[in-house]
Amino acid sequence: MLLLAKTKHLPLALDLSILNPQVLIGLFIGGMLPFLFSALTMSSVGKAAEKIVFEVRRQFQEIPGLMEGTAKPDYAACIDICTRSSLREMILPALIAIIAPLGVGLLLGSEGVIGLLSGCTVTGFVLAVMMANSGGAWDNAKKYVEEGNYGGKGSAAHKAAVVGDTVGDPFKDTAGPSLNILIKLVSMVSVVFASLILINSLLK
Repeated sequence: MLLLAKTKHLPLALDLSILNPQVLIGLFIGGMLPFLFSALTMSSVGKAAEKIVFEVRRQFQEIPGLMEGTAKPDYAACIDICTRSSLREMILPALIAIIAPLGVGLLLGSEGVIGLLSGCTVTGFVLAVMMANSGGAWDNAKKYVEEGNYGGKGSAAHKAAVVGDTVGDPFKDTAGPSLNILIKLVSMVSVVFASLILINSLLK
């Protein structure tokens, strides 16, 4: 597919066929981005949760009467951990979403960026829907078992459902919804720096 477009300074001919190596490489890179982004966000959730567990254990050990319910826990410490983690852990995923279209554009040109946007949108949308549905299913499965089905609480089915819900919660609450932001951010960066890419790309 050959697309002809005229810009203010120069005519632009785009070959958007998947036989074009620039488009194909961009498609592969764009298709990979949602999986890398999701892996980083889910890893961030695990790190933050681990810090919260250590903080809760510390408070149970150091605050007298907390286990008996006669003392109040330090809520601010847990909130501080969550806030700091949410800001710190999103630096790398955000940088990847900004650098990827810029890097592909400067190396492969506008055709590579178009391929990246296509691959990121297709795989990102499908992955987000899958994560939302599977995460909700795992969460509901745990609640279903806790109501007394398949042996109820304490059974092997309940232990398996808890493990599934541990993965399901970041699926439906973190990684899945954040993929919408990834798709939008990659698209906006590509549009904002379109002229820079057209002028300075290595492959015209």
